[in-house]
Amino acid sequence: MDIDLKEDIVSTYSHPGSLAGKSVIVTGAGQGIGKGAAAALAERGASVVLVDINEDTVKRAAAELSDVGYEVVSHVNDISEPANAVTVVQAAVAAFGTVHGLVNNAIAGNGPTPFTDLTDGDYDRVFDTGPRATFALMKAVYPYLKHNGGGSIVNLGSAAGAAGEPFFGTYGGAKEAIRGMSKVAALEWGVDQIRVNSICPFANSDGAMAWKQANPDDFDRAMQAVPLRRIGDTRTDVGALIAFLLGDDSTYVTGQTIFVDGGKASIR
Repeated sequence: MDIDLKEDIVSTYSHPGSLAGKSVIVTGAGQGIGKGAAAALAERGASVVLVDINEDTVKRAAAELSDVGYEVVSHVNDISEPANAVTVVQAAVAAFGTVHGLVNNAIAGNGPTPFTDLTDGDYDRVFDTGPRATFALMKAVYPYLKHNGGGSIVNLGSAAGAAGEPFFGTYGGAKEAIRGMSKVAALEWGVDQIRVNSICPFANSDGAMAWKQANPDDFDRAMQAVPLRRIGDTRTDVGALIAFLLGDDSTYVTGQTIFVDGGKASIR
Protein backbone atom coordinates (compact mmCIF):
# COMPACT_ATOMS: atom_id res chain seq x y z
CA MET A 1 0.00 0.00 0.00
CA ASP A 2 1.38 3.37 -1.01
CA ILE A 3 1.38 6.00 1.71
CA ASP A 4 1.90 9.70 1.12
CA LEU A 5 4.03 10.39 4.19
CA LYS A 6 4.01 14.15 3.71
CA GLU A 7 0.23 14.30 3.52
CA ASP A 8 -0.10 11.95 6.50
CA ILE A 9 2.14 14.13 8.67
CA VAL A 10 0.43 17.36 7.68
CA SER A 11 -3.04 16.00 8.33
CA THR A 12 -2.35 14.45 11.74
CA TYR A 13 0.40 16.53 13.37
CA SER A 14 -1.03 18.81 16.05
CA HIS A 15 -0.67 19.79 19.68
CA PRO A 16 -4.25 20.55 20.70
CA GLY A 17 -3.45 20.52 24.42
CA SER A 18 0.23 21.41 24.58
CA LEU A 19 -0.46 24.80 26.19
CA ALA A 20 -3.46 23.82 28.29
CA GLY A 21 -3.43 25.57 31.64
CA LYS A 22 -1.09 28.33 30.50
CA SER A 23 -2.04 31.99 30.19
CA VAL A 24 -0.12 34.16 27.75
CA ILE A 25 0.01 37.86 26.89
CA VAL A 26 0.48 38.77 23.22
CA THR A 27 1.08 42.40 22.25
CA GLY A 28 0.19 43.84 18.88
CA ALA A 29 -2.38 41.06 18.64
CA GLY A 30 -5.00 42.89 16.60
CA GLN A 31 -3.45 41.92 13.30
CA GLY A 32 -0.46 40.38 11.57
CA ILE A 33 1.99 38.19 13.44
CA GLY A 34 0.46 39.03 16.82
CA LYS A 35 -2.95 37.88 15.68
CA GLY A 36 -1.49 34.75 14.13
CA ALA A 37 0.44 33.98 17.30
CA ALA A 38 -2.65 34.45 19.46
CA ALA A 39 -4.58 32.03 17.26
CA ALA A 40 -1.82 29.41 17.34
CA LEU A 41 -1.60 29.63 21.13
CA ALA A 42 -5.36 29.45 21.64
CA GLU A 43 -5.60 26.43 19.32
CA ARG A 44 -3.16 24.63 21.58
CA GLY A 45 -5.17 25.32 24.72
CA ALA A 46 -3.64 28.52 26.07
CA SER A 47 -5.70 31.31 27.59
CA VAL A 48 -4.63 34.42 25.73
CA VAL A 49 -4.75 38.15 26.43
CA LEU A 50 -4.70 40.00 23.11
CA VAL A 51 -3.21 43.47 23.62
CA ASP A 52 -3.33 46.25 21.06
CA ILE A 53 -3.71 50.03 20.89
CA ASN A 54 -6.38 49.70 18.21
CA GLU A 55 -9.64 48.83 19.94
CA ASP A 56 -11.56 47.78 16.83
CA THR A 57 -8.95 45.37 15.50
CA VAL A 58 -8.10 43.72 18.81
CA LYS A 59 -11.74 43.22 19.79
CA ARG A 60 -12.45 41.76 16.36
CA ALA A 61 -9.46 39.41 16.61
CA ALA A 62 -10.51 38.26 20.07
CA ALA A 63 -14.10 37.74 18.95
CA GLU A 64 -12.97 35.53 16.07
CA LEU A 65 -11.25 33.23 18.55
CA SER A 66 -13.84 33.30 21.31
CA ASP A 67 -16.62 32.58 18.80
CA VAL A 68 -15.06 29.18 18.09
CA GLY A 69 -14.66 28.36 21.76
CA TYR A 70 -11.18 29.56 22.67
CA GLU A 71 -10.50 31.28 25.99
CA VAL A 72 -9.29 34.76 25.09
CA VAL A 73 -9.81 38.36 26.15
CA SER A 74 -8.88 41.64 24.50
CA HIS A 75 -7.13 44.48 26.26
CA VAL A 76 -6.72 47.94 24.73
CA ASN A 77 -3.52 49.61 25.82
CA ASP A 78 -0.82 52.02 24.64
CA ILE A 79 2.32 50.15 25.62
CA SER A 80 4.56 53.05 24.58
CA GLU A 81 3.85 54.39 28.07
CA PRO A 82 6.10 52.28 30.37
CA ALA A 83 3.70 52.51 33.31
CA ASN A 84 1.06 50.73 31.25
CA ALA A 85 3.05 47.49 31.34
CA VAL A 86 1.81 46.82 34.86
CA THR A 87 -1.76 47.45 33.69
CA VAL A 88 -1.35 44.86 30.93
CA VAL A 89 -0.09 42.22 33.34
CA GLN A 90 -2.80 43.04 35.87
CA ALA A 91 -5.41 42.55 33.14
CA ALA A 92 -4.04 39.07 32.45
CA VAL A 93 -4.03 38.18 36.14
CA ALA A 94 -7.58 39.47 36.54
CA ALA A 95 -8.74 37.38 33.57
CA PHE A 96 -6.85 34.14 34.14
CA GLY A 97 -5.34 34.23 37.63
CA THR A 98 -1.69 34.44 36.64
CA VAL A 99 0.70 34.65 33.67
CA HIS A 100 2.90 31.90 32.25
CA GLY A 101 4.13 33.50 29.03
CA LEU A 102 4.66 36.76 27.18
CA VAL A 103 4.99 37.51 23.47
CA ASN A 104 6.43 40.97 22.78
CA ASN A 105 5.36 41.55 19.20
CA ALA A 106 4.10 45.14 19.05
CA ILE A 107 6.23 47.86 17.50
CA ALA A 108 5.47 50.95 15.42
CA GLY A 109 7.49 51.19 12.22
CA ASN A 110 8.45 54.25 10.20
CA GLY A 111 8.58 52.70 6.76
CA PRO A 112 11.67 52.73 4.52
CA THR A 113 13.56 55.99 5.15
CA PRO A 114 17.15 57.02 4.36
CA PHE A 115 19.21 57.13 7.54
CA THR A 116 19.95 60.84 7.27
CA ASP A 117 16.23 61.63 6.86
CA LEU A 118 15.21 59.91 10.09
CA THR A 119 14.13 62.31 12.81
CA ASP A 120 14.25 62.19 16.59
CA GLY A 121 10.51 61.66 16.47
CA ASP A 122 10.95 58.64 14.20
CA TYR A 123 13.50 57.22 16.60
CA ASP A 124 11.35 57.80 19.68
CA ARG A 125 8.24 56.26 18.08
CA VAL A 126 9.99 53.01 17.22
CA PHE A 127 12.04 52.69 20.39
CA ASP A 128 9.15 53.59 22.72
CA THR A 129 6.84 50.95 21.24
CA GLY A 130 9.59 48.37 20.75
CA PRO A 131 12.54 48.08 23.16
CA ARG A 132 11.15 50.31 25.90
CA ALA A 133 7.78 48.51 25.94
CA THR A 134 9.48 45.11 25.80
CA PHE A 135 11.74 46.11 28.70
CA ALA A 136 8.80 47.29 30.82
CA LEU A 137 6.62 44.26 30.09
CA MET A 138 9.40 41.80 30.81
CA LYS A 139 9.99 43.41 34.21
CA ALA A 140 6.27 43.53 34.97
CA VAL A 141 5.69 39.86 34.16
CA TYR A 142 8.85 38.55 35.85
CA PRO A 143 7.45 38.18 39.41
CA TYR A 144 4.56 36.04 38.17
CA LEU A 145 6.79 33.78 36.08
CA LYS A 146 9.18 33.33 39.01
CA HIS A 147 6.31 32.59 41.40
CA ASN A 148 5.03 29.93 38.99
CA GLY A 149 8.39 28.19 38.98
CA GLY A 150 9.30 29.37 35.51
CA GLY A 151 7.84 30.55 32.24
CA SER A 152 8.69 31.66 28.76
CA ILE A 153 9.08 34.96 26.93
CA VAL A 154 9.28 35.27 23.15
CA ASN A 155 10.47 38.59 21.75
CA LEU A 156 10.27 39.60 18.12
CA GLY A 157 13.50 40.55 16.42
CA SER A 158 14.04 41.16 12.73
CA ALA A 159 16.51 40.46 9.97
CA ALA A 160 16.38 44.23 9.38
CA GLY A 161 18.60 44.46 12.43
CA ALA A 162 20.29 41.05 12.68
CA ALA A 163 21.40 40.99 9.03
CA GLY A 164 20.91 44.66 8.15
CA GLU A 165 18.42 46.24 5.79
CA PRO A 166 18.93 49.59 4.02
CA PHE A 167 16.46 52.34 4.94
CA PHE A 168 15.41 50.67 8.21
CA GLY A 169 17.83 52.38 10.56
CA THR A 170 15.55 52.99 13.54
CA TYR A 171 13.55 49.79 13.10
CA GLY A 172 16.65 47.62 12.71
CA GLY A 173 18.29 49.31 15.67
CA ALA A 174 15.21 48.83 17.85
CA LYS A 175 14.95 45.16 16.95
CA GLU A 176 18.61 44.59 17.81
CA ALA A 177 18.07 46.29 21.17
CA ILE A 178 15.27 43.81 21.84
CA ARG A 179 17.50 40.87 20.91
CA GLY A 180 20.26 42.18 23.21
CA MET A 181 17.90 42.49 26.16
CA SER A 182 16.56 39.03 25.48
CA LYS A 183 20.02 37.46 25.75
CA VAL A 184 20.81 39.28 28.99
CA ALA A 185 17.48 38.32 30.57
CA ALA A 186 17.94 34.70 29.50
CA LEU A 187 21.30 34.61 31.29
CA GLU A 188 20.01 36.30 34.45
CA TRP A 189 16.65 34.56 34.71
CA GLY A 190 17.71 31.03 33.85
CA VAL A 191 18.13 30.30 37.54
CA ASP A 192 14.40 31.01 37.89
CA GLN A 193 13.60 28.63 35.00
CA ILE A 194 12.41 31.59 32.92
CA ARG A 195 13.34 31.18 29.27
CA VAL A 196 13.75 34.12 26.91
CA ASN A 197 14.13 33.67 23.16
CA SER A 198 13.90 35.86 20.08
CA ILE A 199 12.53 35.05 16.65
CA CYS A 200 13.09 36.86 13.36
CA PRO A 201 10.17 36.11 11.03
CA PHE A 202 9.31 36.71 7.39
CA ALA A 203 5.56 36.31 7.16
CA ASN A 204 2.40 37.48 5.43
CA SER A 205 1.67 40.19 7.97
CA ASP A 206 -0.39 43.24 7.09
CA GLY A 207 2.81 45.22 6.72
CA ALA A 208 4.34 42.70 4.34
CA MET A 209 1.21 42.61 2.23
CA ALA A 210 1.16 46.41 2.08
CA TRP A 211 4.78 46.29 0.95
CA LYS A 212 3.88 43.77 -1.75
CA GLN A 213 1.14 46.05 -3.05
CA ALA A 214 3.18 49.25 -2.91
CA ASN A 215 6.49 47.82 -4.20
CA PRO A 216 5.80 44.56 -6.03
CA ASP A 217 9.24 44.44 -7.66
CA ASP A 218 11.05 44.77 -4.34
CA PHE A 219 8.76 42.20 -2.79
CA ASP A 220 9.38 39.75 -5.64
CA ARG A 221 13.14 40.16 -5.22
CA ALA A 222 12.77 39.39 -1.53
CA MET A 223 10.75 36.29 -2.32
CA GLN A 224 13.41 35.06 -4.74
CA ALA A 225 15.87 35.15 -1.85
CA VAL A 226 13.76 32.67 0.14
CA PRO A 227 14.95 29.09 -0.51
CA LEU A 228 11.48 27.71 0.23
CA ARG A 229 10.03 30.18 -2.32
CA ARG A 230 7.09 31.22 -0.19
CA ILE A 231 6.30 33.69 2.52
CA GLY A 232 5.57 32.35 5.99
CA ASP A 233 2.10 32.20 7.45
CA THR A 234 1.56 34.21 10.63
CA ARG A 235 -0.32 31.38 12.34
CA THR A 236 0.88 28.06 10.98
CA ASP A 237 4.54 29.00 10.54
CA VAL A 238 5.42 31.83 12.93
CA GLY A 239 2.65 31.20 15.44
CA ALA A 240 3.52 27.52 15.61
CA LEU A 241 7.13 28.32 16.46
CA ILE A 242 6.04 30.76 19.16
CA ALA A 243 3.76 28.09 20.60
CA PHE A 244 6.67 25.65 20.68
CA LEU A 245 8.87 28.16 22.53
CA LEU A 246 6.13 28.82 25.08
CA GLY A 247 5.43 25.16 25.71
CA ASP A 248 7.04 22.32 27.60
CA ASP A 249 8.66 20.85 24.47
CA SER A 250 11.27 23.64 24.58
CA THR A 251 12.22 23.71 28.25
CA TYR A 252 15.96 23.50 27.39
CA VAL A 253 15.91 26.31 24.83
CA THR A 254 16.77 29.83 25.96
CA GLY A 255 18.86 32.80 24.87
CA GLN A 256 18.41 31.87 21.22
CA THR A 257 17.53 33.79 18.07
CA ILE A 258 15.57 31.66 15.62
CA PHE A 259 15.02 32.82 12.06
CA VAL A 260 11.64 31.63 10.81
CA ASP A 261 12.01 32.94 7.28
CA GLY A 262 12.16 30.00 4.90
CA GLY A 263 15.97 30.00 4.98
CA LYS A 264 16.36 33.60 3.81
CA ALA A 265 18.78 34.53 6.60
CA SER A 266 21.09 31.63 5.86
CA ILE A 267 22.27 33.19 2.61
CA ARG A 268 22.86 36.73 3.95
